[in-house]
Amino acid sequence: MCGIVGFTSNNINVAPILLDGLSKLEYRGYDSAGIAVRDGSSEPKIVKAKGRLRLLSEKTNGGAAVPGTCGIGHTRWATHGEPSETNAHPHCTDDGNVVGVHNGIIENYVELKEKLTRKGYTFYSQTDTEVAIKMVDYYYKKYNMGPIDAIAKTMVRVRGSYALAVMFKEYPGEIYVARKDSPMIIGVEEDETYVASDVPAVLKYTRQVYYIGNLEMAKLSPGNAVFYNLDGDEIEKELVEIKWDAEAAEKGGYEHFMMKEIHEQPKAVKDTINSVVTVDESSGAQIDLSSVGLTEEEIRSISNIYIVACGSAYHVGVAAQYVIEDLVKVPVRVELASEFRYRKPLLDKNGLVIIISQSGETADSLAALREAKAKGIRTLAIVNVIGSSIAREADNVFYTLAGPEIAVATTKAYSTQLVASYLLAIQFAYVRGELNMDKYRELITELQTIPDKISRVLEDKERIQWFASKFSNAKDVFFIGRGIDYAICLEGSLKMKEISYIHSEAYAAGELKHGTISLIEDGTLVIGVMTQSELYEKTVSNLVEVKSRGAYLMGLAPYGKYEIEDTADFVTYVPRTDEHFTPSLAVIPLQLMGYYISVARGLDVDKPRNLAKSVTVE
Repeated sequence: MCGIVGFTSNNINVAPILLDGLSKLEYRGYDSAGIAVRDGSSEPKIVKAKGRLRLLSEKTNGGAAVPGTCGIGHTRWATHGEPSETNAHPHCTDDGNVVGVHNGIIENYVELKEKLTRKGYTFYSQTDTEVAIKMVDYYYKKYNMGPIDAIAKTMVRVRGSYALAVMFKEYPGEIYVARKDSPMIIGVEEDETYVASDVPAVLKYTRQVYYIGNLEMAKLSPGNAVFYNLDGDEIEKELVEIKWDAEAAEKGGYEHFMMKEIHEQPKAVKDTINSVVTVDESSGAQIDLSSVGLTEEEIRSISNIYIVACGSAYHVGVAAQYVIEDLVKVPVRVELASEFRYRKPLLDKNGLVIIISQSGETADSLAALREAKAKGIRTLAIVNVIGSSIAREADNVFYTLAGPEIAVATTKAYSTQLVASYLLAIQFAYVRGELNMDKYRELITELQTIPDKISRVLEDKERIQWFASKFSNAKDVFFIGRGIDYAICLEGSLKMKEISYIHSEAYAAGELKHGTISLIEDGTLVIGVMTQSELYEKTVSNLVEVKSRGAYLMGLAPYGKYEIEDTADFVTYVPRTDEHFTPSLAVIPLQLMGYYISVARGLDVDKPRNLAKSVTVE
């Protein structure tokens, strides 16, 4: 949520770069935007606008009307104070001494605001950010100290999460940053230095980045970054090269990022599989988790598995629960990260907590990880972003190779998380003696066919588009399935509601008669997922039940189950595979359904209202 960019150089006009960087962070969600630009020792020029970034661009003539070589920018997601130009960032002191932007939430801002009011400060906005900026100014002036010390004292007083970027009147050409529990990266390229909330904002300009750690600060000047700990001592950081191709964060000819990312799933899944699967001519295919850091002894000692995640990652966990329990024969509990801490979970000391997060910065998931570590439980992260907070703090990490995912509605990150969970399940089962060598290799071989089978599903997208156009004005959509198909329904329903704004729900099909069936009316679209042979006939019976009450039926089944056409009004098929892996195929038509209905309704597919890509505050 929210996005920060900053840039300083010796002679490059900063405003167009700030606007471009902010445009790469639109997926994070925002309701207003602003920039602050300095030209040498002059007063900062601050321009803000409520609404989309294009309004800010128009006010600044694409940045040309705001000359300067050092500046910061921000896209705001309203927390404290309504969306407005006044509440938009950047914020500054009355005398222009300190100007800054901030992501996160200052939990004790009321207490700090009262303190500053007693010291003579006045406030023009409703934001907690203005309080943070003026707290920095207070310490800077009271103790006649430098920027780093003033920021450090502020960090000690502030409770909550933040990524902070500020400029000081007396230090032209420099940007000072700090972070606690909110993502931030620093990029450098010759005489240029960048700061941003996420890699896509700087990828066009540099691939050399530093990951600033928790409770750390930095001084940024043209071509240079110096890092400090909370005591103000200088610390060394490793420069990391970003391997993403810059074009990976562009649309590449697709109308929307979401459709581009749907089509990138075969490659993303294949890359993730190949990252841990090795093939030897003599011994055949096998899974090597040495990069993850789990030894066979540690795998054999696991007594319970707790999967903790939010949103689509939680749906991955629900699917993984079925697969892991069936193959590994270890109890699995799936937890919503936002609930995990507050119900005071009882965790077995020999258990494994698996945290799933695309960004590796999800606030609730990060808090759950820390709760598990505090209880002495081993943690394993499945994340997509190298160097993210969850990746750094977990005991073990399985990196998915989805590349940058820009659309708010996840597709390829979800698919790579699924395949990562399959790989863990197969290896755990083999190491613990639940799979013999033949079955082990058979499952790996079948898993390697999934990318091509996803491509085959995508070839049938025109039929999905035609069907979706018929239901673009639907008011309610219900997804039903049993077993692992229910997990698929959860994700399909989320895709529908988050980008089309149509009310949709997922139900375990057997629960229909316990109240839900009363919602079925003439023409209500019901989508039945039927990939599990043992449960197929039972789900068909549930479809017949809702059809008799007027529902319009869409069936989703493996090729060969053509008798479903006698019941459903429309059927889409997916290639056959091992039934543990069917979520990877069955989710594709549901992603396409949500996408095409959203397009037909004329909505902003990549940036749905009220949503953010990475939820970095509670």
